Amino acid sequence: METKRRSFAKAMSWRVFATMITMTVAYLLTGELTAAIEIGALDTAAKIFIYFGHERVWQRISYGKIDAPDYQI
Repeated sequence: METKRRSFAKAMSWRVFATMITMTVAYLLTGELTAAIEIGALDTAAKIFIYFGHERVWQRISYGKIDAPDYQI
C-alpha cells in the first residue's frame, strides 16, 4: 500500500521527465521557446493532478496485488 505522499512524489518525478519531452516536441513543432515553455507548463498543471488521481484509483483495485505474509522467517 502506498501513501498519498508517495503517490504525489512519484507523480512529480514523472512530470519532470514528461514536461521536458513535451517542451522539446513543442519547440520542434513551433520553433518558439516561449510557446514550448507555455505548452509544457499547461500540460504539466493538468496532468500532474490527473496522474495522482489515477494512482489513487489503482490503489483501490486489487487486480495484480499480492497480500504480504503475516510473518517472515
